[in-house]
Amino acid sequence: MQNFTYKNPTKLIFGKGQIEQLKNEIPAYGKKVLLVYGGGSIKKSGLYDKVIAELNGLDIELHELPGVEPNPRISTVRKGVEICKEQGIEFVLAVGGGSVIDCTKAIVAGAKYDGDAWDLVIKKAPVEAALPFGTVLTLAATGSEMNAGSVITNWETKEKYGWGSPLTFPQFSILDPENTYTVPKNQTVYGIVDMMSHVFEQYFHEATSAPLQDRFCESLLQTVIETAPKLLNDLENYEYRETILYSGTIALNGYLQVGYSGDWATHNIEHAVSAVYDIPHAGGLAILFPNWMKHTMKKDPTRLKQIAVRVFNVDPEGKTDEETALEGIAKLREFWSSLGAPTRLADYDIDDSQIDAMADKAMANGEFGKFKVLNREDVMSILRASL
Repeated sequence: MQNFTYKNPTKLIFGKGQIEQLKNEIPAYGKKVLLVYGGGSIKKSGLYDKVIAELNGLDIELHELPGVEPNPRISTVRKGVEICKEQGIEFVLAVGGGSVIDCTKAIVAGAKYDGDAWDLVIKKAPVEAALPFGTVLTLAATGSEMNAGSVITNWETKEKYGWGSPLTFPQFSILDPENTYTVPKNQTVYGIVDMMSHVFEQYFHEATSAPLQDRFCESLLQTVIETAPKLLNDLENYEYRETILYSGTIALNGYLQVGYSGDWATHNIEHAVSAVYDIPHAGGLAILFPNWMKHTMKKDPTRLKQIAVRVFNVDPEGKTDEETALEGIAKLREFWSSLGAPTRLADYDIDDSQIDAMADKAMANGEFGKFKVLNREDVMSILRASL
């Protein structure tokens, strides 16, 4: 392992009825509050009314920013920054899934920056300050509720980048599994794929000795694989929702990745794809990840063999490492397909007409990937295999 320092400052408030904790958390941060949310699902589910009821019990001045997109856009971030600056906002509350939280992270950083918030996303300028913010999570997926990372899209320039800062951790996050009951089946599937992909990105690393971290990753994957089919057959089962919700948080709160850096190449390629086509992020990951695995297996199949045996119960007896690894990849594809995840870019009507543009965007900052460094030829190969 590498030397490491691990700190996660987010206060996690988990369980049924925890929305009432808003009245205890928000007053410490100020009286001018901006509420950020998405396309209206929280109003349909009744969660909006519950949040407003809690906030109405506080001595605050409330402003709202609705309409955050599934792939949050810098244009919406700019609207939020403008509200914060004009109204003197002191605290921001994000109510929604990872997209709403990611957008909020850019808003709170942009509110303390004199230039365009896009400068922070593309790392033209460092994040030197940020407003405090909290979250009420409605979707088990990204882990954004307990990390400092964010992904923002510039639709005008067809760019999509991940960024983050130690200053953009939520102060608190409220996770009530009941708030995920109304998440439809397809979005639940996307969330499951997303959290599993986060674990894969960390599992494929460059460390020579991280056996405990490997077991953490493997047990999380096994838990999700065991629970996901049950949940999809019973979407309002509290115990299944509870397990998947917490799994999504642990998958990307930094806990799994102490002592090494994960790969993150597949996420980079997917960001390039969805920057051009605006497809669901997890849908792109479901398509790309097995093809990335096949491509990188040529370097060294041993870790793919390990996960095939330990997570997907592949019997290695009488098989080469490559054969065992390929069987594990096939089982992953089979599992995701059984949930209803897409398998080809063609499922989103994507052909090879923009393949060069996608590869160019993936290579915008040069070669990437920690487990295996990818060049443009590698990216093109993975994209072609995914068509």
